[in-house]
Amino acid sequence: MSDPYGDRALLTSAMTKGYDAVPDQERERLRRYLEAVVAARSAPVHTAIAFNAVYFGYDLGGDGYGGSLLCLDDFPVITFGECAPVLPVGAMVCVATGSEPLYAEIVHREGAHSEVDALGDVPAWVSGAPAGAEGPGRPGDGAAPRRRELLVPDLHAFGPALSLSSAQLHRLRTRRRWINEDGHVVVDVCYPSREAAWRDDLTAYAHHLLTTARGQLLSPFVPVSLAALVGGTHDDDLRAGLLGLLDTVQGALNSSAVVRTWGHYALTRASLADCWQDTGPLGGDDLRSLAAAVERAATPARRRYGLTAPTAVYTAVGPRLRGFPGATELLKGVGYAAAVCRANVALADVVQGESDQGLFKNGSRITLDDAFEGGGVWRCHHPGETETPGDPFAPAGRGWTSTLPAQSEPEAELDPVDSSLADGASLGVGELLRNDGKETVWRAPLRLAHLIEGWFPLHPYVVEELGRSRGACPRLCLELDHVGEASGTKEVTQDVTAELGDESGRLTGIAWRHNLGVGVGVGVGVGVGVGVGVGEGRGRVTGTRALRFVRRRTGRNARLSDTYEGLSGGSGGSVLLIVGLLGIGGCVLVSRCGGPTQYHRPCRRRRIGLFARCQDHGFTLVTVTDLAGLALFGLAFGVWTLFGAAG
Repeated sequence: MSDPYGDRALLTSAMTKGYDAVPDQERERLRRYLEAVVAARSAPVHTAIAFNAVYFGYDLGGDGYGGSLLCLDDFPVITFGECAPVLPVGAMVCVATGSEPLYAEIVHREGAHSEVDALGDVPAWVSGAPAGAEGPGRPGDGAAPRRRELLVPDLHAFGPALSLSSAQLHRLRTRRRWINEDGHVVVDVCYPSREAAWRDDLTAYAHHLLTTARGQLLSPFVPVSLAALVGGTHDDDLRAGLLGLLDTVQGALNSSAVVRTWGHYALTRASLADCWQDTGPLGGDDLRSLAAAVERAATPARRRYGLTAPTAVYTAVGPRLRGFPGATELLKGVGYAAAVCRANVALADVVQGESDQGLFKNGSRITLDDAFEGGGVWRCHHPGETETPGDPFAPAGRGWTSTLPAQSEPEAELDPVDSSLADGASLGVGELLRNDGKETVWRAPLRLAHLIEGWFPLHPYVVEELGRSRGACPRLCLELDHVGEASGTKEVTQDVTAELGDESGRLTGIAWRHNLGVGVGVGVGVGVGVGVGVGEGRGRVTGTRALRFVRRRTGRNARLSDTYEGLSGGSGGSVLLIVGLLGIGGCVLVSRCGGPTQYHRPCRRRRIGLFARCQDHGFTLVTVTDLAGLALFGLAFGVWTLFGAAG
């Protein structure tokens, strides 16, 4: 078995360039040693822990780092419940105890938010929230955010000589002053910046080694110094070489056939198989129960009627494991880190083997939403088919993003409902509606120039006809009709002049009403006589037929609807027919009894008197059939009033 202090170094200069640049023989030698480290450690081996083992010389015989020449006095000191600097996984620390120092290696780190309850239920905004978040949608404004974290130290990493006895550890756990009852340390971590809080584990550990632990990184007593591997002590070279070594270690663990990885953590496949076969606490039965509980967390109860609103439930693995019977002792010390890692691997296997990208047969979608908080927060959403599928193991932080205010997208520039008005000398001649042997009818929007200067454009067909019969500037009689408003004599009939050109022309000398607005549609009809009819709402043309149209307002501009209806002289017959049918219907209704029946319908028998009903119903003042008949009478009267006179 290779040894960091052996004749052949486990770390080489090629490894500072990353895993892909390492020769196969060097890869194999490093892989065999790391596999032995994973098998020897009782906690899951993080990539940073594996780097420590090969760089600082971890003894597989039981002494751990006890045989290395590390300066223990340089380790940062952490105190339970107090503020601490950023301590990533892999950091070597000294836990303050008030008496004997307690040296340890941080093997696991997770968020310990106070809003996560004892059964692992997580509020949506906590899952994926940034450090320093104060509530739903409130990320906080502090430049140095704080976050409460749980650190799992390996108190036996430095061998028996630097470890406390079982009795001493039991007293420390019982007092809960320096470590909690599980042998863990809960601290408030103060990040120097928001960018530092978002660093991944390996980047954070590299920064820790190059700053806080720079002395032990560049120590001449390590098996092979980083400075010797990169050929200098320049910060950029050291950082690039350190990240290359971490990538090489990660690649060696991922390529191992006997090791299973979850994120940056590695466990032996044999230990996972033993866990699935174990029938005791936190064994295979409990892991299956955990997977089933997460899968059904958001599944609604069966409802006979109505629709079910979408639901999302967030479950933290670490606190949830504490709820299983008999799990308390197994979750103490580094056993907690191992149990959390095995539970996440079990959930990943269930999701990968029994779902389609996280979508289960019951309609729920299971995804990992936060890999840090509570040992890992899994999200169950129902119905899952409404969401876009993706990698179920890539933490998306949907819980936090769901509480953020919806970002307003830039409004698309919409085309106007009505086309823009034409410009030019004629300011738009309008749209031709009818052109036959008796009448030419068109419509055009009223422009500001028309109102100010008292003119209106003529259609080219009218210009051509008037030019042939009347000359260049004929005098015409103009009739104005404003529907629903009383107009003076001057406005009803006006003498105007038609100025005719080769292709365009206009009516001048028009006295428009002062309350007309720009954009109001005006319908114009020119008949076979000498008159011109202009209507705003309804127009009348001399000697011919009437033109009626409906005005519609859209947005801030008012203009005519594209719907026009010609009412000829025979339209009065249609109105009379409608009024007659409505009247007949009203008479039929009021002639019926209308009393209540056992079928909840009005009685259809003919009434025998004004207030007397049929043989089965006596005196009744008003029934539903009377009201319906009166309504038809009123409708007939309204139709005749509105349309009868127009005919």
